[in-house]
Amino acid sequence: MPLNPEVGAPEVPARDVYSVSRLNREVRVLLERGLGVVWIEGELSNFSQPASGHWYFSLKDRDAQLRCAMFRMKNALVGFTPRPGAQVLVRGRVSVYEARGEYQLIADHLEEAGVGALKRQFELLKTRLAAEGLFALERKRALPRFPRRIGVITSPSGAALHDILHVLARRYPPAAVLIYPTLVQGADAAPALVAALKTASLRAECDVLILARGGGSLEDLWAFNDERVARAIYASALPVVAGVGHEVDVTIADFVADVRAPTPSGAAELVAPDGAAWLEAVTRTQQRLHGAVSRELRSSAARFSTASRRLQLAHPSVRLHQHMQRLDDLTQRLTGSARAHLQRDRLRLAEARGRLLRRSPQHRVQELLARQHNAGARLDQALKTQLARASHRLALAQRGLHAVSPLATLARGFAIVTRADGTLVTDAAALGVDDEIQARLARGSVAARVTGRKA
Repeated sequence: MPLNPEVGAPEVPARDVYSVSRLNREVRVLLERGLGVVWIEGELSNFSQPASGHWYFSLKDRDAQLRCAMFRMKNALVGFTPRPGAQVLVRGRVSVYEARGEYQLIADHLEEAGVGALKRQFELLKTRLAAEGLFALERKRALPRFPRRIGVITSPSGAALHDILHVLARRYPPAAVLIYPTLVQGADAAPALVAALKTASLRAECDVLILARGGGSLEDLWAFNDERVARAIYASALPVVAGVGHEVDVTIADFVADVRAPTPSGAAELVAPDGAAWLEAVTRTQQRLHGAVSRELRSSAARFSTASRRLQLAHPSVRLHQHMQRLDDLTQRLTGSARAHLQRDRLRLAEARGRLLRRSPQHRVQELLARQHNAGARLDQALKTQLARASHRLALAQRGLHAVSPLATLARGFAIVTRADGTLVTDAAALGVDDEIQARLARGSVAARVTGRKA
């Protein structure tokens, strides 16, 4: 660190302090220069269109979302009305809304995602089967060098079969060819392909199988992206060469097969002897040429993109768009504030009305009537309680009186003995033979005469 010669202390470098506006502006420039134009697919949500005509919405997937803005001059070219929940493809440039420091996408093109759904389904199945090991390189089998019989699973009326037979006849005439006819397009194609693969595997009549179909759209080739077909290829006892579509077409069957060929003709060349070295050399040359052309194209595209971005950043419309978006933002905030004030006034009015109702004479009369009703109910309950207690005490007294009554003793089999004149007899010695007596029982009485006695 350099020293100040006058004071002998180290010099403190000056700090470059950013304002918030400057930082947001430079972040926006870095994003726009660094990423350029990008394509994004996602689910459209939070769509709004203020009076300015600009569109504001969000793109989301399962894990994240991205705010987007599409100005009126661009959205006027969109041929459909965006609806929340729709799957769309958006092209635009990544930017920053400087007023709030929010990262967003400025869209200049929007379209509905059609084939995108099939591509997502393709990628999901590809990921799942790869995780299960169906694409593992260690399980792929080598092709026989000199196959005696070659099986071909394809449509008997397609051009792919003609191309395969022509190549095999030219490159390796001794090999016999056995055709397993099947559907290769439509809803019934996948079960038919599975059945043909199982038949060829069970019969084991061939040394190698070619699974082929000519070119077509993604929908036309979709049977070869079916999970059932992929598992049938994986379970095949014979090596499978997939030659589906054109060179740019890639299906799930290509990943599961032991060897993937760019076309049906290429599949025939792979299984025919003496072609592997030539095809490998051509493939390497093609890859090098493709890489060189791709690098040159990327370099030219980068130079063009840099010049285009510099021109866009210098255009007045960039700042104009920022100001238009800020105007929309302030308009929405003003509308929200007015609604909030109105809601608070409504709440205050409701509270005042409630207080007025509580102070009304009618409300007081209703309270007194309610208290009278409650007092009457409590009085009735108190009377019932007192009567119940008195009844309980009376029942207890009756049970006690009954317990000491002589009548209760009679009920247990005892009797009251009296003389004829009603005198109570308590001692047998007080009676003589032939004296008349009466015995009172619990129910009724009997007359008797003494015939004898015991002391």
